Parts: sequence; structure tokens; C-alpha cells
Amino acid sequence: MWLLFGVLGSVVVLLIVVLLRRGRSGTENAEGLRIEEQARLQASQDRVSYNAFAVHNAPPNQSDAYRRRS
Repeated sequence: MWLLFGVLGSVVVLLIVVLLRRGRSGTENAEGLRIEEQARLQASQDRVSYNAFAVHNAPPNQSDAYRRRS
């Protein structure tokens, strides 16, 4: 039983160490910030276009993604 808890504890410690070493490095230049902003805006538009109501219950309209991207 102690062996099982020891293995699980060491896996948890290893995961914590790996996550702490990765850190959260931010974007350092303007080009990277523009790429991140574009990705954030695209994700926001996709959340609106592909929510459950839009996909299953409503007819296509001007806010759908296929009209914006054409």
C-alpha cells in the first residue's frame, strides 16, 4: 500500500515540477501580439457561430462563419 502511495505522490510531484518549470512566458514582440489578438477574435466569433442554438435550431444567417470567411 505504501508503494502505491509513494508512486502516486512522486508522479504528482513530478507533474508540479514540470508545470512550474514551463512558466507562462508572454509574447515579446508586436507581431506575436497581433497573432494572439487575431486568434482570440477568431475564437470569439467561432463561439458565437457554433453554439448549440446556432448549430441545431436556427437557420443560417449573416453571422454564420461561412459567410464571413468567403
